[in-house]
Amino acid sequence: MTISRRVFVKSSGLALVSLGLEPLFLGRAVFGSYRPLPSLTGSDRPVLVCLFQRGAVDGLNMIVPHGDPLYYEERPRIAVPQETVVDLDGHFGLHPSLAPLKELWDNKSLAAIHAVGSPDSTRSHFDAQDYMETGTPGVKSTGDGWVNRYCSHDREHAPPGTPFRAVAFGPQLPRILAGSAPSLAIDDLQAFGLRVPQEGARDKLTRAFEELYEGEGTGLLASSSREGFDAIQMLKRADPSQYRPAAGVDYPQGRLGRTLLQIAQLIKSDVGLEIAFADCSGWDTHVNQGSNEGQLAARLRELGLALSAFSRDLGDRMSRVVVLTMSEFGRTIRENGNSGTDHGHATAMLVMGGPVNGGRVLGRWPGLSVEQRFEGRDVAVTTDFRDLFGEVLARHLGAGDLSPIFPGFAPDPQRFLGAIKSL
Repeated sequence: MTISRRVFVKSSGLALVSLGLEPLFLGRAVFGSYRPLPSLTGSDRPVLVCLFQRGAVDGLNMIVPHGDPLYYEERPRIAVPQETVVDLDGHFGLHPSLAPLKELWDNKSLAAIHAVGSPDSTRSHFDAQDYMETGTPGVKSTGDGWVNRYCSHDREHAPPGTPFRAVAFGPQLPRILAGSAPSLAIDDLQAFGLRVPQEGARDKLTRAFEELYEGEGTGLLASSSREGFDAIQMLKRADPSQYRPAAGVDYPQGRLGRTLLQIAQLIKSDVGLEIAFADCSGWDTHVNQGSNEGQLAARLRELGLALSAFSRDLGDRMSRVVVLTMSEFGRTIRENGNSGTDHGHATAMLVMGGPVNGGRVLGRWPGLSVEQRFEGRDVAVTTDFRDLFGEVLARHLGAGDLSPIFPGFAPDPQRFLGAIKSL
């Protein structure tokens, strides 16, 4: 295998786990010449956790407009029965699978945003996901993600001396973290650095990395390689395999529960985490979507249990953590002939955490009548997702100028929804 500088520069970050091999052997080849690692000390820095519900979640069955008769008229088979909805404000309610989140709603640390989405009208998953991750709806040429641009342009907020400022949980770096600022991709924190390859592979890769990093490092290569090497040493010291959640906290089985457990672990380890990103897929419900039970209900149950466990696991540390859910678009108002829903426009998103102005459904609700719909079939977008993301960056992370983070668009504080308490 030939490892070129071009490959590493293009990746915009060092996702060592993608090699599928144990990276700890790199220590004897390169660790000695790099800067000392910071100590694992406490921090009160804010943390943002982004969860991408890939596949386009049905916002109408997640945050149910049970007070609108049109919802039930248009969905005779898949509408959530009114008697099972977890009521929030008399008009909207949680899907019953999200009942574990009601406590967070009641203590004002959970809010929902309805009719939020992209101004672009595409119903292509791939295009809409790219637009949401790059923060440039309708522009396919953008190569970096809005989270990476935040990390690049707001360097004064970067935790000093840590490779863990921005971490994605998955086998590769997502578009949202692609760019010039260093970031990490970790497939499984508790397995990171624990697998040992055969001695032949160990020696071959050692020589490859020695050759790759000989001479003067330049640009992103030097920066991201250093971040990766430091991350390995810090994980060794944090000893992720020994982590136990807080007493009485059980994360649900499955990837989402495991991922949120590991994000909680990084936060508790005080390694300088500022932004964590994770995918949770399975939301493309064209067929047999179900109502209070079924396919969608199962996915929402995992989400509700995982978010509740995460909040209880962090305890007082949630005072500096915001969790933001996002999805590329919503689903049609009317159910289809297969007891499912097709690709729509606006959806619903959640914000959770101590800095959240919770206990409210935010955003302007456009209504479900035909004349209020987008193209006669979908929930209309009344909140541009960039205004919501911009508010979280400005009011939670303290971002200054948002214009370089969302090029061609100026998130306006006058349009902020009040989802986040002012700094």
